Amino acid sequence: MRLAPFRLHRPTTIEQASELLLELGDSAAPYCGGTELLLVAKLGFTRLTDLVDLKRIEELAGIEADGVLRIGAAATHRQVERAEAVRDGWPSLAAMERGVGNLRVRNVGTVGGNLSFADPHSDPATYLTAAGALLTARLRADSRTMPVERLILGPYVTALAPGELLVSVEIPALPKRGALVHRKIAFQERPAITVAVFVELADGAIGEVRVAIGSVGARVMRSAAAEQLLTGVVVDDGTESTGGANGLVRAAADAAAAESEPIADSNGSVEYKRQLVRVLTERCTLQALAEAATRPN
Repeated sequence: MRLAPFRLHRPTTIEQASELLLELGDSAAPYCGGTELLLVAKLGFTRLTDLVDLKRIEELAGIEADGVLRIGAAATHRQVERAEAVRDGWPSLAAMERGVGNLRVRNVGTVGGNLSFADPHSDPATYLTAAGALLTARLRADSRTMPVERLILGPYVTALAPGELLVSVEIPALPKRGALVHRKIAFQERPAITVAVFVELADGAIGEVRVAIGSVGARVMRSAAAEQLLTGVVVDDGTESTGGANGLVRAAADAAAAESEPIADSNGSVEYKRQLVRVLTERCTLQALAEAATRPN
């Protein structure tokens, strides 16, 4: 496999990058780590003549925590995984990042690149959807924010306009009585299923809840049916078995499986994938409830 010749551009500001991408049109693409884009280019699936390197744009770099965790779009998975602020305040994020690809991918691949490439098999997209993360995108000087599930429209298709760049990801702090659990099953390097569940307890019952399902279909999704069933469920003192809540958790897992939109492929049939959604949703929810109930007030 050989990469076709291309021109390389190295802007230092978002405005410069946007102007280049608008000027060059469909023959150009932005890149930072290039772990996925350059691979598909080598396979001959693109007709790119120009690449716009974003690594020199300072605004896209960095990881900062001040109540909210801000991750620059050019931050690598390895940087997120090892950042002290992430390990201390968002340990489940650090754990998720440790499972992304392999070490070579994590050293080079970026969070923004992963989301912008919109590969259906993505750990970060599922986790960040459950986390309630907000993305900031810029086109020249105009910026906007959106949740992760609004960004990804389908396989390799996003809501980003021509010339618009993902700038940062902001993740809210975990509430005192909250927990976020992410699990996946992978038969190869890319996950075959990813599920992430966030719960917050209030007065012994589930208050806010987000159930995110990814890697089984065309895009990451939230299960509104599962979330509705879980909202208001009363839990006990936080032991791993949630007593009477178990039946409702199982019903929510069934609802998530029914609502999911699996696509049959080499990882399994539609019904097999629904069963995986069912199992992982129940396990993630029970673990999240146990962790939230045992956190100090």
